Amino acid sequence: MASESGDNNMDREMILADFQACTGIDNIAEAITLLELNNWDLVAAINGVIPQENGILQSNYSSQASQADVFSPAGQSEAAEAESGGAELPPPPPSTSSSSSPPSSSSAFCPLNVSSRHIVERQPRMLHFRVEYRQRSVELVVDESSAVGDIKQILEAEIGVPVSRMQLKGWKSGDVSDSTPLRSLHLPKNNSLYVLTPDIAPTASTSTNSALQDSLNQNFLLVISHREAQRDYSLNFPGSRTIQEVKRNISDLTNIPVRHQQWEGWPTSASDDSMTLAASGISYPCHHLSVCRRSSPANPQEPSEECADVHMISDSEGDDFEDASEFGVDDSEMFGMGSSSSSRKSPMMPENSENEADALLHFTAEFSSRYGENHPMFFIGSLEAASQEAFYGKARDRKLLAIYLHNDDSVLGNVFCSQMMCADSIVSYLSQNFITWAWDVTKEANKARLLTMCTRHFGSVVTQTVRTYKTDQFPLLLIVMGKRTSNEVLNVIQGNTTVDELMMRLMGAMEIFTAQQQEDIKDEDEREAREMVKREQDEAYRLSLEADRKKREAQEKEEAEQVRLERMKKEQAEEKEAIRLSLEQTLPPEPEEDSGEQISKLRIRTPSGEFVERRFLGSCKLQVLFDFVASKGYPSDEFKLLTTFPRRNITQLDPSSTLVDAKLFPQETLFLEAKEA
Repeated sequence: MASESGDNNMDREMILADFQACTGIDNIAEAITLLELNNWDLVAAINGVIPQENGILQSNYSSQASQADVFSPAGQSEAAEAESGGAELPPPPPSTSSSSSPPSSSSAFCPLNVSSRHIVERQPRMLHFRVEYRQRSVELVVDESSAVGDIKQILEAEIGVPVSRMQLKGWKSGDVSDSTPLRSLHLPKNNSLYVLTPDIAPTASTSTNSALQDSLNQNFLLVISHREAQRDYSLNFPGSRTIQEVKRNISDLTNIPVRHQQWEGWPTSASDDSMTLAASGISYPCHHLSVCRRSSPANPQEPSEECADVHMISDSEGDDFEDASEFGVDDSEMFGMGSSSSSRKSPMMPENSENEADALLHFTAEFSSRYGENHPMFFIGSLEAASQEAFYGKARDRKLLAIYLHNDDSVLGNVFCSQMMCADSIVSYLSQNFITWAWDVTKEANKARLLTMCTRHFGSVVTQTVRTYKTDQFPLLLIVMGKRTSNEVLNVIQGNTTVDELMMRLMGAMEIFTAQQQEDIKDEDEREAREMVKREQDEAYRLSLEADRKKREAQEKEEAEQVRLERMKKEQAEEKEAIRLSLEQTLPPEPEEDSGEQISKLRIRTPSGEFVERRFLGSCKLQVLFDFVASKGYPSDEFKLLTTFPRRNITQLDPSSTLVDAKLFPQETLFLEAKEA
């Protein structure tokens, strides 16, 4: 009992992790509440949160098998045995780790800084939202600078639900407030959301015509039990789908031709296979049916008395289809899904298109025309451009590359496109985590061109692998992960799969990619840290060199200025010395004391305190005295010659007057004083 309880807890942990990865609900309490409301049925809980337009994830065996061994050959062989009526499958083995992990938020958006991006978005960046509300779908385009509340205000005008009663779900980061800016959520260009209004009950139509129109727009969940294989299929169809188209879908899934199908569960009003599901009288939103291969066309199995519903054997098509080949009817037309016009549908991609972008535009338009607008956003551009977009940006912005290969000659093409590729959960998961690129290999020329591109980008092994798949195994979905030296194909998903198995394989590839991405982010962060340290060191070294250069230049400038000043001083000194020598040579000779002429004896005190004495003739002019003082190094333009008492400034007197006139006779003591600047 203890081990059984431990296994249950471990299974619930796996279911919780898978549920959060599929729905993007990070609030654990909210996720557990939603799972408990669905009795821990992973598929039912996902379908309850993310409404499906063209298909619902299968429950019971398919979800268990895909969770147990979805990637192993053994798991696939066991699934094949169960589908063909083999032995009963064992329960899934306990796992020690979750089979999937929520995708990293850093890998969901790309600040749009890839070098080889094919489509350049205008500024400001616009975000596209597809919002589901009950049976309505609203397309919005808003600026990423807007807030969540702005989207709610637009929805209020579109669907008539007050903002206060509206719950906007589907955000990858979990619940957000109305004031949250969209830019802070790092959203991709295309997003899918849905509105919940738990306190607003759906209004009933009062008009028969409007009720029928509403039924045509509603989605009916058909739980179809294949009694021979003991397997249930949970399929979601619009009310406009006919009973005949449902039977053709089941023919593709069970390999029971329409003419050999025996049904139980159709109401008595469903008497004509051309009736739509809305008019057939089946239960809404869910109706249970069962189908098996009738043992003999001539003796169909009798209906049970206990069953109020009728047994429907598709004899109406039996005779026609028995000899269909006689009238040139192709098997792909017999078992293909869709309207009668599908047999004359235009090619998905023109043959020998010179421009890959034009071919992808045609592919996208034709895909939307056939299966509706709710499909993955196909990358418009070459395979090389898609690889650049997915693999060669920053590690946080990288994504997986999903290559969808379509073939109109495959009987699985319509079912895979309408039920798998257009399922809301698949569309949302691919949009958030993958760059999706598509190509049509129906024409041999286009297939050869694809093989050439695969050889160039992924090597000959991938090319040979694609070449070996037969037409009936298409469509193919190649999951490619970029590595440091080469690109690696993680998985090749064939067309004969289910929604839940496809989701599990996508999540498994995402888990491998996330682990590799974390290593790449770590390496990139370490490399950037090293480069940052190196840049800081280089900058510090540059600043040091700059400081040394400026210091050296300042020092050289100072030394040059000092040399210049010294040279000027030297020149001035030499000039003064030359003037002094010249004046000294022009002085008249000093007269003798006994010459008999008037002799004036002058004693001059210099600023340094020394005394200079000399005799002059009384008739000498003051200029001779000034020249004598200048010859001693004291020019009259720098020094004043003063008498002691009374104090007179001799340099202010007329230089042509004599010493006698200046009263410097017969003797006088003078002193020199520097002039003020």
